[in-house]
Amino acid sequence: QGNAVYKSLNQLNSFFYSQLRLFDSFPEFDYDQDGYLNYKDVAECMRTMGYMPTEMELLEIVQQIKMRMGGLMDFDDFIELMAPRMMGETTDMLGLKEVQSAFSQFDQDGDGKINQDEMKEALKTLLGEKLKKGEQEEILKELDVNADGNIDFEEFVMMLSIQ
Repeated sequence: QGNAVYKSLNQLNSFFYSQLRLFDSFPEFDYDQDGYLNYKDVAECMRTMGYMPTEMELLEIVQQIKMRMGGLMDFDDFIELMAPRMMGETTDMLGLKEVQSAFSQFDQDGDGKINQDEMKEALKTLLGEKLKKGEQEEILKELDVNADGNIDFEEFVMMLSIQ
């Protein structure tokens, strides 16, 4: 079991580096630099994140973006759209037990949520260096999809899958 936790933590570690890269690379897809992706660029961005959508999925996503968001989506919309897809893929790939085990490593008080202090400790452990305060807050903000100040299990799974 220790090996599975190590594997999950290793995956989490590479996630943080890819997440930091993603913050830098998101503007590459935002061609007019207005903070939004055009629906046409979403597929390319998804593939960059390591998710390979089927043609059917892409049609469904594009339709959703056109109807719900007027053809444009910001980073938060993108993450929200991707969450269910990536969660399923991640738990299938890693195994639910391993993901739960990694989650409980960071949820030190066992309340079912990773609070900001626990997350800061996790970031320090995983990255092996202390992030600047602004970087920490930016990562926490992006991970905390429902903006309740904590990382719950679903957000944790989603976080593992953005690679």
